[in-house]
Amino acid sequence: MSATSNLIDDAPLTKFHKKLTFFASGGPFIDGYALSIIGIALITMTPGLHLSTVEIGLIGAASLVGIFFGGAIFGWLTDKIGRHHMYIADLIALAVFSLLSGIATEVWQVLLCRFLLGMAIGADYPIATSLLAEFLPKKHRGRLLGATFVVWAIGAAAAFGVGYLLRDMGPGTWRVLLASPAIFAIITLLFRLGTPESPRWLLSRGRRDEADAVIKKVYGQQYGLADVASDSDGPTKQGKFMDIFRGQFWKRTLFVSIFWTAQVIPLFAVYTFAPDLLGSMGMTGDANLYGGSFLISMLFVVGGIPGLWLVERIGRRRLLLWSFGIIVVALAIPAFIPNVQAAPLFIALAIFAFASGASSFLEVVYPNELFPTEIRATAVGFGTAISRVGSAASTYLMPVAILSFGAAGSLLIGAVISLIGLLATFLLAPETANKSLSELTTEMPVQPATSKATEGSLS
Repeated sequence: MSATSNLIDDAPLTKFHKKLTFFASGGPFIDGYALSIIGIALITMTPGLHLSTVEIGLIGAASLVGIFFGGAIFGWLTDKIGRHHMYIADLIALAVFSLLSGIATEVWQVLLCRFLLGMAIGADYPIATSLLAEFLPKKHRGRLLGATFVVWAIGAAAAFGVGYLLRDMGPGTWRVLLASPAIFAIITLLFRLGTPESPRWLLSRGRRDEADAVIKKVYGQQYGLADVASDSDGPTKQGKFMDIFRGQFWKRTLFVSIFWTAQVIPLFAVYTFAPDLLGSMGMTGDANLYGGSFLISMLFVVGGIPGLWLVERIGRRRLLLWSFGIIVVALAIPAFIPNVQAAPLFIALAIFAFASGASSFLEVVYPNELFPTEIRATAVGFGTAISRVGSAASTYLMPVAILSFGAAGSLLIGAVISLIGLLATFLLAPETANKSLSELTTEMPVQPATSKATEGSLS
């Protein structure tokens, strides 16, 4: 077999790929769980720590600010020292800071622990997804990368379910809720032990013998370096942080930053303050607040099912355009209904959740496909960081928006932000479906792909 066979890109889907996808999904699950559990914890934390409105907003936004720094710093570090070691270390940090937040006695301690927890969450995005992307065959890359992020919504739904089950524990319930992500972090850590380093990254660092050993371990003794097409023969051999802004990559960085931010601003605002938002619609009682929040979070999961089916059929670009368009219309309509009642508002929120779930996983698919090995984790980390600037601001301001504009006005703001994402996608988004990673690191026109790459095999 020659290098033109592109072993990794053309490999059939194996048990190893499925296990690696499952292990990588642990991070997004914890992310969705930990970021959503705070909305439930605040119900008992607010009277327990006598929180002011400002402090509530700060606690809600603290982990998102941490994700900004975690993504930016550890994405770059992952490209420098490798995926494997960081893949394990960030889960230890997730467990430690979750447990510490559960025993905090002062507001500043909760803020600090949630910030550090956010840093660990932000680190896992570039670490786990870059490692996974560099092993996946191109035919399944979008679907399996996307599946890890759909698990984010499952984690968020689990948070509302746990919150409902523990709602009668008493005034200290918030401590159990904030510490609970540690359980999932430890479980994920145990699964990830023994995961091999990315052979693409090893090759980019000149560690050819180690790369060859990984290839033989994963694909069979009959394969080696000659069977792997490199995506690292471009202008980014040194792997510097600023490379994501050079050459053709600056447009890709701009696109990823805008569309990712436009997706997460309304998403995190809804997840963090779902009970408050539903309460502003006139819904009351545990069944409505917890049940409604759980239903909304489950619609994000349900939306991911057709999204994962469509991503390889209609492509990334078209899927993103359609989902942004649906969200804009759904969130804007209630603002133009006089004296709008709870039902239309809830339906709009439900449509938003479904459409967002159908494409939000592209936040980890696009940046992993648009950048070469030396700066792949850096790009994912930067996208994570920039998006969290907007989501932290929206989370901090969401209680104010609900009080000032009501539910309909808050949804309209989300529609305007989604419209920006729609325009950025239309103007800047390339199509990356059915292309090898080596193809995608060369100059690419901004237009949908018109043909599918042929399927390869290991035979």
